[in-house]
Amino acid sequence: MTSRPRALVTGASRGIGKAIAHALSPTHDLLLGGRDQTALSALAGELGNAIPWTADLADTEALTAATAEIDRLDLLVHSAGVAELGAIADTPAKVWRETYEINVVAVAELTRLLLPALRTARGTVILINSGAGLRANPGWAAYAASKFALRALGDALRAEEEANGIRVTSVHPGRTATDMQRGIRTAEGGEFQPDAYLTPESVAGAVAMAANAGPDAHLTEIVIRPASR
Repeated sequence: MTSRPRALVTGASRGIGKAIAHALSPTHDLLLGGRDQTALSALAGELGNAIPWTADLADTEALTAATAEIDRLDLLVHSAGVAELGAIADTPAKVWRETYEINVVAVAELTRLLLPALRTARGTVILINSGAGLRANPGWAAYAASKFALRALGDALRAEEEANGIRVTSVHPGRTATDMQRGIRTAEGGEFQPDAYLTPESVAGAVAMAANAGPDAHLTEIVIRPASR
């Protein structure tokens, strides 16, 4: 690792998180967050300036241990997330709890643990949200509620930490061609049509833009929609 800015990307083993790691690689040294050690090691080998950072985001003790030696962090990108669709009448408490645990609670806790390192670097926090964080549709209650909460978390964090030089960006992509989207379309009973969706690389480009913005620019919210084709 060199002395370039340091970034931690969660959910880096696949999908949007992996694309973000590739997009940041030219400008940042990377900690690749996730649980799949094999996939993270392979990605680290591709990038050359990255190391795996394995931790269970739902395990507070594991997070505390994994963050203990990070004393400076220029960029924290929260890309890990889960989505389980279903009507409210069919969604048990277990799904709500698991969705909030990963999409909200783990984000808040990891951010809390890393705030001293982010303050030292006057760093940036980027939250990969969703179009569902702006609008809730039938069958999306648990997921959308977690993303609305994530947006609120980002807004509060920005207001609390701006005086410490920390910038906070919420990124709201529309449908993106990932394995998660494939599962969503199956749950909806629809066809997976990657050509009609955003690519992970397009979302990653927006993240890189926010991460590399000059000191005069604070991109607070980015909304990305698939273009009509």
